[in-house]
Amino acid sequence: MVTRAPGCTVLITGASKGIGHETARQLAERGCTVWLTARDRERGEKAAREMKGDVHFLQIDVADPASVARAVEEFATASARLDVLVNNAGILLDRGETVFALGEDTLRQTLDANLLGPWRMARAFAPLLRKSAQPRVINVSSGGGQLSDPSDWAPAYCLSKTALNGLTVQLAMALPGAAVNSVCPGWVRTDMGGAEATRSLAQGAETIVWLATEAPQSLSGKFLRDHKRIDW
Repeated sequence: MVTRAPGCTVLITGASKGIGHETARQLAERGCTVWLTARDRERGEKAAREMKGDVHFLQIDVADPASVARAVEEFATASARLDVLVNNAGILLDRGETVFALGEDTLRQTLDANLLGPWRMARAFAPLLRKSAQPRVINVSSGGGQLSDPSDWAPAYCLSKTALNGLTVQLAMALPGAAVNSVCPGWVRTDMGGAEATRSLAQGAETIVWLATEAPQSLSGKFLRDHKRIDW
């Protein structure tokens, strides 16, 4: 088991609140250098200022290729490498619609943020990840993306997470030596999950933090919940 030493550099998308924010907080407490990203500059800078540790803000809209390109250039001026990329940013636009009632724009926007966003981030930051001795990519997915246990709730969201799990496998093959995995954090009490959700933010972030710090580097191309591989 490898534990990340202080100085490990981590970038987390969508980290001004929710699971991303909690993940950033825990990793900063462990001594990692954390780059907290968000679309909203004011909210993101406030979150970074209020967090203890070596925490920096970087504005990124993962659905905007130009924003991702600007962000990687800005990051590269401050850091020679990236050790851990956490693709946490995501959207949920549909809930009760059936797949037939789903609007095409809703599906397109969801895929753009939840699938193409992580793909853009991984592709843009791959050169910096390759400079790490133990590069890791963690994609925050959902049980809704499991084909082994299908759900008809929020079809655009579920489809995007199924596709994200597939992207995880492709990235694992494209980045040999890297640990690339996707995570189901469970039903977490966030703006997206709602107040009735069964898991706390700390519980939702726990496996993500484990994959960023202590999980074997050889663990790659898998979908996990609570440290355990699950079928998708």
